[in-house]
Amino acid sequence: MNSNKIDLQKFKPEGNLELLAKQMVEGFITGLHKSPYHGFSVEFAEHRSYNTGESTRHIDWKIYARTDKLFIKKYEEETNLRCMILLDTSSSMHYPQKGVSKFQTAATLCAALAFLLQKQRDAFGLTCFSDQIENQTPIKSTAGHLHKVLLQLNGLLENKTIERKTAMAETLHEISTKLHRRSLVIIFSDMMENEQQIDQLMTSLQHLKHNKHEILLFHVTDKKTEQSFEFTERPHEFIDIESGEKIKLNPSQIKKHYQQAMSSYLQQLRIRCGQAKIDLVEVDINDDYQHVLSSYLLKRAKMK
Repeated sequence: MNSNKIDLQKFKPEGNLELLAKQMVEGFITGLHKSPYHGFSVEFAEHRSYNTGESTRHIDWKIYARTDKLFIKKYEEETNLRCMILLDTSSSMHYPQKGVSKFQTAATLCAALAFLLQKQRDAFGLTCFSDQIENQTPIKSTAGHLHKVLLQLNGLLENKTIERKTAMAETLHEISTKLHRRSLVIIFSDMMENEQQIDQLMTSLQHLKHNKHEILLFHVTDKKTEQSFEFTERPHEFIDIESGEKIKLNPSQIKKHYQQAMSSYLQQLRIRCGQAKIDLVEVDINDDYQHVLSSYLLKRAKMK
């Protein structure tokens, strides 16, 4: 597939998010159609494979001419996926404060997923959370609903108020009680917890699983600095965005210990998500977006 990179460095939120999301999705779909993986495409949302013995009345012959495969046209009542997108709005998501932040990346990817969901006629909603639910939309599939969700995301990108703490476990428990029908829950968060909090976090995720929801968890980080701790070798002042706590030091003083602690945390997160059958996908803000949309399509295909 072609590499499609989000050029957020040139992106200004005001009025452009809808256009950017549309371009991202259309570029992604074009890449799928040009790839050798003909069966792995968004066609399945509006088409399904033809089964031997079925009536040929609804075969899409245009798709057959392009792919040499038989697909049946699906109608809106046949598509019944419900999806709730959860976006972490806590202060830590606004790192780094210069350039493209985790929040800007996550919000843009939320917009692209919403656009793709609506294109597939799937119902979707958006919940923004920090240490509480900031706002939550209903789950709908209309073009008007997509427009409202994109406007909401646009507003969040324009809002410079970032004084929000994280309480992910408690908030996910509350969200679990508000989703009354089986849904695909897609979460965008930097997962700024510690190893002691993993138990609480996993309990909240298992609450969602217990209520029959499927989970796709996108772990958003600036891998270079937050995982590898790559900083120039000079004194730095590190500031906790949520608490305001500050510390001055040379990165080399703690780099090895930091990397070990982060590696241990990530390993625990991967293991625990694997045990709970929760799809965990790492998202580096400096990487391209294809694997995010591909991960969604794979998850959706499994839920058919």
